Amino acid sequence: MDLTFQFNWHAAIESLPYLLKGIPWTLLISFGGLAIGFAVGIAFGLLSINPLRILRWPAKIYIEVFRGTPVLVQVLFIFYGLPQILGGPINPIVAGIAAIALNSGAYISEIVRGAVVSIDKGQREAGLSLGLSSSQTFWSVIWPQSLRRMIPPLGNQAIVSIKDTSLFSVIGVGELVRQGQVYIATTFSALEVYLMVAMLYLAITLSLSFALRIFERSGLVGQ
Repeated sequence: MDLTFQFNWHAAIESLPYLLKGIPWTLLISFGGLAIGFAVGIAFGLLSINPLRILRWPAKIYIEVFRGTPVLVQVLFIFYGLPQILGGPINPIVAGIAAIALNSGAYISEIVRGAVVSIDKGQREAGLSLGLSSSQTFWSVIWPQSLRRMIPPLGNQAIVSIKDTSLFSVIGVGELVRQGQVYIATTFSALEVYLMVAMLYLAITLSLSFALRIFERSGLVGQ
């Protein structure tokens, strides 16, 4: 059996301009979804530690549902299932952003919860002893410390969400993988193109990881 093959660097380089067209959509879906997911995560993360059970349970159900199901299934449900309920089509970009927002929001909720409960109870007692109300103590004392502790895991979630966008080619979003699939359909250079797709994803995630490491070394996180 002949297992030899010839890697065509020329084909790989030629695919770059076409693949680069997918990066803006990848970043738009990733960071657009993460921005919404952060707001959702804060809301449900705080609800999950609320002393009222009637408020905790909806948060726990949301978190378990979206952490326990694949993001691919979620985006397929949003794109193909919701239109049957709403009576109209959903733009694939909107569906992608919604899927990232809901999925990342569930994980961010746990990040928020974990960061808040990790703050020593003495911090709350100190705030109250200074005459602050419970809400003032939370937002002025507990929350700033919690936010610093959230930054490293939030960075990890951002990297995961960026890679999750590769699944959205199934609904026709023109992100990196979709651009690669279309290009391969005309050139048949699957090996070269998918390698370049992988390298571009790696460049994005390594850049984000590098920026996070610099931020962590600044001493502003984890205190």
